[in-house]
Amino acid sequence: MPSRLRPTAPIAADALLVGDPGRALLLAQELLEEPKMSNHARGLWAYFGTTPAGGELTIQATGMGGPSAVLVLGDLVELGVKRAVRVGTCVGIEAKSGLGDLLVVEEAIARGGSAASLGVEPGTAVAPDPVLTGKLQSELGREGSLVSVASVDHPAGDAAGLGVAAVDMQTAPLLALAAGLGIELGAVLIVSEEERSSTSLEKEVLEELERRAGRAASAALSG
Repeated sequence: MPSRLRPTAPIAADALLVGDPGRALLLAQELLEEPKMSNHARGLWAYFGTTPAGGELTIQATGMGGPSAVLVLGDLVELGVKRAVRVGTCVGIEAKSGLGDLLVVEEAIARGGSAASLGVEPGTAVAPDPVLTGKLQSELGREGSLVSVASVDHPAGDAAGLGVAAVDMQTAPLLALAAGLGIELGAVLIVSEEERSSTSLEKEVLEELERRAGRAASAALSG
């Protein structure tokens, strides 16, 4: 039995990884037919069900930050997950991305200890699975931009001079762990805040973008 998750329903081979438990519920209602809660231990809500296309899918909250996310992904792989897409939020870098943009991750530059603990030196880029990335691009079309991001362990982490479009707290360590475990992982991020600004997306706008990103991620896994 994994150390953190206590599944009460099946775990699919394909999974969406989201930080926020509320987003897990939102996407379960959007993407799954008759979703069943598959985990509530530690507040890491997860749901299992069948998509309208007939595929089984797990939607799992990973908590906040890279350390939590990699622990959850490790448990999921132990439970049988083979492919996953991170559907998360990020802070957009001025002149590189705008509020509400959907970003398909081409590479994530490690800027924190959670990736370093997995053997990724700070400043090193980690790449997602190219097939999943291509499918995410195809599903989002002109809505999605293929970009580089930086992943930090603290919201104030430094990404200056890296030339990235956005900063988040999970993608690089998740990609590093996925590579080490031999599973396929891609990522699509929503720019929910802007650098050097207090501006953020309104709740209703963010939720609609979460649904759009979730649909693209589900389709990429089922394709």
